[in-house]
Amino acid sequence: MSIMSFPDRGPWGNAKWRGNCSGHVYRQLFEQILGRLERPVFIDPMMGSGTSIEVAKEMGITAYGLDLHQGFNILRNSIVEATGEQGNLVLSHPPYHGMIRYSGEVWGKEAHSDDLSRCVDDEDFHQKMHLAMLNQREATLPGGYYGCIIGDWRRNGVYTSYQAEIIARLPAQELAGVLIKAQHNATSNFQPYGKMDLPFIMHEYIVLFRRKTGTILAVLGAMACQAQRRLQGTWRNIVRSVLMKLGGKAPLSKIYEAVSASTDRINTNSSWREKIRQTLQLYPDFTSEERGVWGLA
Repeated sequence: MSIMSFPDRGPWGNAKWRGNCSGHVYRQLFEQILGRLERPVFIDPMMGSGTSIEVAKEMGITAYGLDLHQGFNILRNSIVEATGEQGNLVLSHPPYHGMIRYSGEVWGKEAHSDDLSRCVDDEDFHQKMHLAMLNQREATLPGGYYGCIIGDWRRNGVYTSYQAEIIARLPAQELAGVLIKAQHNATSNFQPYGKMDLPFIMHEYIVLFRRKTGTILAVLGAMACQAQRRLQGTWRNIVRSVLMKLGGKAPLSKIYEAVSASTDRINTNSSWREKIRQTLQLYPDFTSEERGVWGLA
């Protein structure tokens, strides 16, 4: 099933660890993904209180549990070197940015600089989570699955989709599926809030990738091409949208002015005018009406 809902977390792990995933979720995933294998190997590089490992061992699955509180740092240490073998399923349940602070609160007396719940901002988290997922991929046997259980976060009127960022930063050809997991007994459920236009976030995602053969350089190359195509498509749509707003035809100066007013993309690209000219010349969506004037083809 692509939707999971288990109000009971089961007897596994330690319920005192906030955000602990129900053991029934892991059981269902193991039955589906590892059930037909002769000697399945599961790896959890962010095991927390150990729920996933307890479920795996109960089912007779070879399991390796690693965590920052045990001295394993997914941002600095190789998973496969720590376990000594690759897994058929390498699944993590990371803290997302600062929703729940782990080091210094849930465990330990001091904040750890590489704790994913102690990131400076969302971009810091996205970068570190990308590195963690690449580490997980390297620890996955070809044909095996790697991924994470992660939710989204709305705060101060800003909605951050962590699962969408993970999908965007990993090989598109390896994305195998996205499952929905209902969240039960979350702390936010019991807090009073003012009027909200949108409902509370009551779910997490289980994002799964299936590792194909190929070196990390090949994967990075594919991801770079993927990112480049997305960037080109974004500029193409920005320029097209602006021309539509300008009546389908406008001088280049007006296009510059409209783009600068409609997007913050120019703040991260000092050559944005050159990018607009390149986009107008590159795609058949646009045609040169006369010198310095462009329109929709």
